[in-house]
Amino acid sequence: MEHSRAAHAFSTLGHPGRLAVFRLLMRFAPQGVRPTEIAAALGLKQNTLSHHLADLTASGLVGVDRRGRSLYYAVDLDATEGLIGYLALDIGRARPDLLAPLLTVQKDPARMTAPHRDTDFDVLFICSGNSARSIFAEALLRDLGQGKFQAFSAGTRPNTALNPFALEILQRNGHDISGLRAKHIAEFQQPDSIAMDFVFTVCDTAAAEECPPWPGQPITGHWGLPDPVKATGTDAERVLAFAQTYAALRRRIMAFVELPFESLNRMSLQSRVDAIGADSPEKA
Repeated sequence: MEHSRAAHAFSTLGHPGRLAVFRLLMRFAPQGVRPTEIAAALGLKQNTLSHHLADLTASGLVGVDRRGRSLYYAVDLDATEGLIGYLALDIGRARPDLLAPLLTVQKDPARMTAPHRDTDFDVLFICSGNSARSIFAEALLRDLGQGKFQAFSAGTRPNTALNPFALEILQRNGHDISGLRAKHIAEFQQPDSIAMDFVFTVCDTAAAEECPPWPGQPITGHWGLPDPVKATGTDAERVLAFAQTYAALRRRIMAFVELPFESLNRMSLQSRVDAIGADSPEKA
């Protein structure tokens, strides 16, 4: 990245509001987010957000795409890569004492408790309530993972109990629900917690939440789906909404467990995870 573009990008990110918008968009990357959702997540007025988005777009760090009547803003990952590369290689002169801590995967097997040592990967699914979508994902990966995955789920604001419609769908599809419970994300952020290999958000609310970097540098992905808990109508119509969400997650997790993990580097694996998250739930 040339100096003038880098200076423009750094200047743009130097404003707290624009930096907050960019950080939120990164949590959804490579997918786009509508301005109304950004404003709601960050508590910004629409006119203030419009100025921030215009500045980020002008800097080249963010692009905009029109889909029907809606605009979706997304991080330009190539431009962001160029900016990070400029910071690390040009300004930082590629010093190993600066880069090594960033490039080293820090997952420590000794931190893993004994019951989890016989699996290849530890995976956490996060949503807001941890009563349906992330619970679906936990149960699905546990039962479809062929013993290679240890699956967990948590919520940023978990409910006190799992949704009865979600439990009905799981039982109908042959999953054991006896060990499932709603959990707060803080359970997995303790010093002695398992270092995850993958962390997925399965709702937009959870993706928009501020969360400290995960130890061990896990692969992260956003697999957002509409909240079936908000479905209205008769019980049969509401159960159908849960069944559709379950089917969408089942398809995504089947694609995930079938990835050739042994032959993929981290960059390729991140690309595959992003592609799975871009799968439209309407195809379920």
